[in-house]
Amino acid sequence: MADQQPYLVEVTPEGIATVTLNRPELHNAFNGELIEGLADAFDDLGKQDGVRVVCVRGNGKSFSAGGDLAWMKRSAELTHEQNVEETLALASMLRTLNDCPKPTIALVHGNAYAGGMGLVAACDIAIASEDAVFCLSEVRLGLIAATISPYVIAAIGPRQARRFFLTAERFGAAEALKTGLVHEVVSDAVGLDAARERFVRHLMSAGPEAVAGSKRLIAHVAGKPVDSELMLYTAKCIAEARASEEGQEGLAAFFDKRKPRWATME
Repeated sequence: MADQQPYLVEVTPEGIATVTLNRPELHNAFNGELIEGLADAFDDLGKQDGVRVVCVRGNGKSFSAGGDLAWMKRSAELTHEQNVEETLALASMLRTLNDCPKPTIALVHGNAYAGGMGLVAACDIAIASEDAVFCLSEVRLGLIAATISPYVIAAIGPRQARRFFLTAERFGAAEALKTGLVHEVVSDAVGLDAARERFVRHLMSAGPEAVAGSKRLIAHVAGKPVDSELMLYTAKCIAEARASEEGQEGLAAFFDKRKPRWATME
């Protein structure tokens, strides 16, 4: 449908947000409108104090088939500068998701190809149903998996990337689990919802500022040598957390044998 919203955003009263890719007739393939909308949604949800968790999923048979080929075909009509601007929009959207201060969960079913696989890799937690199929299909089209590469390589490592970026093999959920692309595999859609609920409960028991700080910590520490500069950075992080209002509330709740005020779910 021409007037169909390409993505949907729902936020529960508890602060659980779900961003749903909504181009099911095209397997939720990316075009400019969807990319821009997702970037805005992830940015907005990341800034909302009431949002605690962001889930990402797709309507229809697929999570996302990657780029809309009809949309990409028009790149031949664009200048180099216009092509760079268009592809930079996808890179920016993925970074916005990756850097979101709220914990993010990808719920993957069906096909997760190319840019769709990048979306999975940019989330903090990824759960796949057994029917999920993954593919870095770009080289089959004479393209390269460029804008998604920082997130996919961070997820599966350079060695696995040297295989899947070059062969464009399709692989299933079990292989995705083995490579580290996903954290858990479930049987079906019911299992996806159950796993989502379980992870959400874990995340809702954690301090929101501590979660955001942990994401920043991982991004800063990953790949760095343990030297005096890094040790000082980590010491300052925990010192600030201990002295924070949230840290003091968490410690007080522990000693009082009660739930901290942010723990709204059991």
